[in-house]
Amino acid sequence: MKGVLLVNLGSPESPTPKDVKPYLDEFLMDKYVIDVPYLLRALLVRGIILRKRPENSAEAYAKVWTDEGSPLIVLSKRFQKKVEKLVDVPVALAMRYGTMTIQKGLQELKDKGVTDVMLLALYPQYAMASTTTIWALTDELQKKHFPEMKITKVPAFYNKPDYIEALSNSMKKHLGNYDYDKLVFSYHGIPERHIRKTDVTKSHCKIDGSCCVTPSPAHEFCYRHHCYETTRQVVEKLGIPKDKYQVTFQSRLAGDKWLEPYTDIVINDYPKQGIKKIAVVTPAFVTDCLETLEEIAMRAKEEFIEHGGEEFLTIPCMNDEDEWCGVVANWIKDFER
Repeated sequence: MKGVLLVNLGSPESPTPKDVKPYLDEFLMDKYVIDVPYLLRALLVRGIILRKRPENSAEAYAKVWTDEGSPLIVLSKRFQKKVEKLVDVPVALAMRYGTMTIQKGLQELKDKGVTDVMLLALYPQYAMASTTTIWALTDELQKKHFPEMKITKVPAFYNKPDYIEALSNSMKKHLGNYDYDKLVFSYHGIPERHIRKTDVTKSHCKIDGSCCVTPSPAHEFCYRHHCYETTRQVVEKLGIPKDKYQVTFQSRLAGDKWLEPYTDIVINDYPKQGIKKIAVVTPAFVTDCLETLEEIAMRAKEEFIEHGGEEFLTIPCMNDEDEWCGVVANWIKDFER
């Protein structure tokens, strides 16, 4: 029997330091997120980062927390339920970090008689710190606890025509007649070394502006290429002129060189250039979460206005929009055949 496991990032149990701290510990101690030797990772995370960050992150989570709980969890559950109604196989939901574990998701499917699982990491663009860690943990759990299960991993869907169509239609709907000066495609940042680590050719990725548009086998697992290709296809479909949009990267950590340009620096400089009305979309996410709701819709907007901006429109993620649910349901139906 076939079934589907949808996996998203995860969330702390509550917006309090006591719940945020273990969540951040699990997340930041992941060797695919901070990819340094264990002892150095433990020193950085437990000796430095977790001393202050739980309090700061808890404040941020509190700003977006709803009566139902974490926005990411609430919206992911709505999405999962709508998709399941459109297909004829069980659809379970899990999170990479937190209490809604992948093991629980696989067990839920097993209890329903599922032996053939379609694994869909809810990240359009491939990245070591998102896709790989889900795939690797699922493989470990399958070997240890579910040896009878077959796992089929869905590749990154950053350029699938139906995904691009759904994203473009969602953006068009939310933009409406808004006359923006600039449309910002803000993707989650990653360290540049992650790009080089996932380069299967070990030589193509120069991160110099040309490698992402030069055909190469490296593109299959290149997050930067995926981001720019998603953007290229969307702006082409929506007919957005080249001078009206920009790709940026958000959510960096101090210490390493991360993908540039940085979202906050770019948009805070816009008013000096006469760019006073902007719209921001976050296509690295399909579900609204801390990074889209607090970092962009609240903090980035506030800073933009403080720097002289006038209007700031945040385009929501697709969340549980009907078209997006239908796209994923069609992928599942293909898997069912």
